[in-house]
Amino acid sequence: MSGTETRDHEPTVVVHPDGDVLAAAAAARLISTLADVQARTGSASVVLTGGGTGIAVLDQVRRSPARDAVDWSNLDVYWGDERFVPADDDERNEKQARAALLDHVAVDEARVHPMPASDGEFGDDPDAAAAGYAAVLAADARAAGGATGAAQVPAFDVLLLGVGGEGHTASIFPSSPAAEESRAAVVAVRDCPKPPPTRLSLTFPALRAAEQVWLLTAGESKADAVALALGGADEISLPAAGAQGRSRTVWLLDRAAASRAIRR
Repeated sequence: MSGTETRDHEPTVVVHPDGDVLAAAAAARLISTLADVQARTGSASVVLTGGGTGIAVLDQVRRSPARDAVDWSNLDVYWGDERFVPADDDERNEKQARAALLDHVAVDEARVHPMPASDGEFGDDPDAAAAGYAAVLAADARAAGGATGAAQVPAFDVLLLGVGGEGHTASIFPSSPAAEESRAAVVAVRDCPKPPPTRLSLTFPALRAAEQVWLLTAGESKADAVALALGGADEISLPAAGAQGRSRTVWLLDRAAASRAIRR
């Protein structure tokens, strides 16, 4: 990790037989963790991710008999990144998350905080949209009694992330300005190497404010990135290596993604 921030824990690595089992197991873990937090404090917060595995986890939460162990009305929902496209675009992480889970549970819409769309209040200006989302996070942090970490963001309870084959996480891509951002909580990301090219993303300071960070990924195409990240790669060249929680970091993998990992 860059700068002075360090973590005093090693990541936990959990390997499942395949992507389907991974999604179901991660869903069970998420339900249990959020319910436990709510039992202690009355409410909880989660940061969602998109991608095939991230959305599959939400679908499994919806299908779980234990789904309503979570008090959905006392859950704050955020996103780690978003495609900067119109609100009704099928590529929106928010739209996919709503179809998979949020439209099927009794969330309090006032506590669901999607990132702005390109046809929203900030128009087609990703920098203004990023600043707007950062302001939402800062306001929630103040309401909760203070910001956590370098960025002005709430102390998220669980933050979910995917991992790309080249090692990106959220929309922090290798050797990009977002990977070097050390102050802002949210940035506009342009010229992404995978479409759509313009996105919004939390930064490392915001990701590291979470109590627990879970990185979920499946498939052999992710195996090199997983092995490098767990082997201590530099976060600028391999951003997944820089995603760490304040108290716990968990890698949830299938066998194919874990096949070249240094730590198991």
